[in-house]
Amino acid sequence: MFRLSTKGRYGVRAMFDLALHYDEGLVSLKSIAERQEISEHYLEQLIAALKKAGLVKSIRGAQGGYILSKDPSKITIGEILRALEGSLSPSECIDDIERVDCPRSEFCVTRKVWEKVKEAIENVVDSVTLQDLVDDYKKMTANESYMFYI
Repeated sequence: MFRLSTKGRYGVRAMFDLALHYDEGLVSLKSIAERQEISEHYLEQLIAALKKAGLVKSIRGAQGGYILSKDPSKITIGEILRALEGSLSPSECIDDIERVDCPRSEFCVTRKVWEKVKEAIENVVDSVTLQDLVDDYKKMTANESYMFYI
């Protein structure tokens, strides 16, 4: 079964938090960790990978923190997941990053299934932006007095 690791799931939550607070400027790692209930140490690792991928910027110092590198409407969930998880392939034989040569690949009927699964996953995650999550969150919480978590 294809499952995202905690890196992917927590990374999307952290990026959602940055998107939700995008207009407020820099956000501290500690505040993200508290709001999203993620270990600050683990969050540091995730943010480092997201920064390396060019999705997050940081400013050091007492007034420092993190901010998205571009508008939330310009960052897809697919970009975040690829930065943290690597390939989104359900099978090694169709992996874009670490393709494994299979002697049956030319005559493998199931390969076509895995290609369709990969394409469907990519279509979904590449069509959803952080702004979409923020908009959904605001709709969900418009009449509520508590926070929802993703």
